[in-house]
Amino acid sequence: MTRRTGMETDPKAGEAAAEHRLWGGRFVEGMEAAAAELNRSLPVDYRLWPQDVRASKAWVKALARAGVLQPEEEAQLCDGLECVAQRLADGAGVGAPDEDVHTLVERLLYQEVGELAGKLNTGRSRNDQVATDLRLWGLEASDAVERELVGLGRALLGQAKRGLDLYLPGYTHGQRAQPVRWGYVLLAHAWPLTRDRARLADAARRMAELPLGSGALAGSSVTVDRDFLAGTLGFDRPASNALDVTGDRDFAAELLFALALLATHMSRLAGELLTYASSEYGFIRLADGYCTGSSLLPHKRNPDVFELARAKSARVLSDLAGLLSLLKALPAGYSKDLQEDKAFLFDAVDTMLLTLPAVRGAVETLEPVPERMAAALDRDLLATDLAEGLAAAGVPFREAHGLVGRLVKLAETRGLHLGDVPPDEAGAIHPLLPSLVASLDSWEGSIERRDSAGGSSGASVAAQILRLEGEFQMPS
Repeated sequence: MTRRTGMETDPKAGEAAAEHRLWGGRFVEGMEAAAAELNRSLPVDYRLWPQDVRASKAWVKALARAGVLQPEEEAQLCDGLECVAQRLADGAGVGAPDEDVHTLVERLLYQEVGELAGKLNTGRSRNDQVATDLRLWGLEASDAVERELVGLGRALLGQAKRGLDLYLPGYTHGQRAQPVRWGYVLLAHAWPLTRDRARLADAARRMAELPLGSGALAGSSVTVDRDFLAGTLGFDRPASNALDVTGDRDFAAELLFALALLATHMSRLAGELLTYASSEYGFIRLADGYCTGSSLLPHKRNPDVFELARAKSARVLSDLAGLLSLLKALPAGYSKDLQEDKAFLFDAVDTMLLTLPAVRGAVETLEPVPERMAAALDRDLLATDLAEGLAAAGVPFREAHGLVGRLVKLAETRGLHLGDVPPDEAGAIHPLLPSLVASLDSWEGSIERRDSAGGSSGASVAAQILRLEGEFQMPS
């Protein structure tokens, strides 16, 4: 068999491509140019050609097992599809005028094996074909995103290990609340990634359902072995209902939701690190390789990687909203509206695979600034320790909370830090307060008292790190 490579240079090739369609026998006139251009999806679905060729090979084998193809026809078609794959890898589809990727693959197969190519679609429809291709692509994309997610998780874990003995204020409502470990703050952004990974895996389990063999909507008249097809293509099982699976894009919406939530978590991480990298905080310093400069201001080091990561989340969220809007009023089975599904999914995956490596690198290379973290700590952050001390002495906590609140107000009024309120004035609020104020120990002492599971004590953080090391193993 002679294999052609590269782009077709014969001017008649473009005409042949334009004339090759998977439908049209009942039509007298061709499509109007504007309608044909609207109908054409190849610029978007072209990237599915590896999945389309792979699914087509499996279909050839299933047709042979069903007795539709003779062994020599099976071999010739499989060889032809191999040649098509090589031609497409060499660029034969670039600029092709075909309606969609399925038409492109079939046209090239006709060029390789002649009229035998017409047997390929026996019992098969573009409806089950595209659903199969997109699920195959989605499974591969999910694996790729998972690897990048794990890489970011490991970067956070590495920084957390190095930040166990660095203390800074923990914040709620944007206000300083209690002293915590820097490593503990980073772990608070690592844990959501474990849930993101679980969601990706869960979506992939439902995605691994085979549409091929469903025909256009009612099943196939060819008794192909769909369990064989599923195993050949790496699916867990065949779909249960042909009408459902040909129009089902739940798997795309689920994957998009997992990506959108991952993007949201990445945006939250970026937002917090942007704050800590600001001149006003200065808790961390970003590496030059993950910053940009100003076209006017020579002194600027702009944290653009994190700003763009925050912005990219909006794009992925929009992709999810777009797909759900597309699906919301469709009947069962395939509708041409579903031609637009791929643009949303492709864009979201591309965006995450572009952004995650940059965020990972920025996290891996950032440097904490311990002196700035320590400078933000003041003894007012130990107010809760005072209330808990009164509670331990038998004062009901709600009453203790109010008493310490009065002490805080007194310190604010006098322009003092909490620990500098004169003992007699503190004692006037409650007799135990002077001794409790005097006994306030180091930041580490306060942190170590938070020794419940999941807390910020050294033992708790070490246990979290141990668990996360298991969560962030690279997928095999």
